[in-house]
Amino acid sequence: MVSDSNELACSLRLWRGRVSPAEVGLPEGGRRRVLGLRRQEVAQLSGLSVEYLARLEQGRAIHPSPSVLMSLARVLRLSDQERAHLFRVADQAEPAHGSIKRHITPSVQRILDRLTDLPVQVVDASWQCITSNPLAYALAGDTSALPLRERNLAWTVFTCAPTRYIRTEAEERLLRLELVSDLREARSRYPKDKLLGDLIDDLLEVSTDFADLWEQRLAAPQPGLSSRTFLHPEIGPITMDSDFLTVRDTDLRLIVYTSAQDSEAAGQLDLLATIGLQPFS
Repeated sequence: MVSDSNELACSLRLWRGRVSPAEVGLPEGGRRRVLGLRRQEVAQLSGLSVEYLARLEQGRAIHPSPSVLMSLARVLRLSDQERAHLFRVADQAEPAHGSIKRHITPSVQRILDRLTDLPVQVVDASWQCITSNPLAYALAGDTSALPLRERNLAWTVFTCAPTRYIRTEAEERLLRLELVSDLREARSRYPKDKLLGDLIDDLLEVSTDFADLWEQRLAAPQPGLSSRTFLHPEIGPITMDSDFLTVRDTDLRLIVYTSAQDSEAAGQLDLLATIGLQPFS
């Protein structure tokens, strides 16, 4: 199939025009000259440059990468059928059967929009962070601009990458066992998923601990960790309960962080909601 740049351009403009600023948590900003979102807003939300998005919408850019298409599908709240159309006109293969379903559905996006008072992260079966709401970024750090690999929890854990997520030695061991077990299960279910396969191959090469655990084929300990502690640079350590909610007919899991009413963590969360991503000084 040859990329249809005109159809791609028209579709992107149409879909952008039907998403209201309120749907993505943006202020209306007074009178707007265009329906829906501004081009700058879509670019910011999808992690693209305004110039590149303009070229796509004007039919001057062809063959956008699958990661770009996935970001646009999420921001524009495309249905499964619309996402398939997006991939077709961009001359890219839609994620095949045997691959992880990472598409953020409109219903999941609505959940993120409404849970503004709780940190929520969305991860897939490979522990790839697909997106987070603003309060989760404020809690764990804004990773939205990082390369895909650096947004994967298994990668950050086994490569000892900098993180706000702090653990005891016992918690670290339990987490590593859980990650390896989940990745093994994911590979058995999704043998054609290239992102997953590359992640496992690279972890086997760079981490002797991952390779050892992978070879041992140990089952994940039960139960898993029910809370997480984050070391915020301004507020200090924040420990919250974490619950995993699975999304039907997808491979997405929502990690929702909560705290008991009137607890220290609840007060810290209120403060975090106030300062967001801004430092005190």
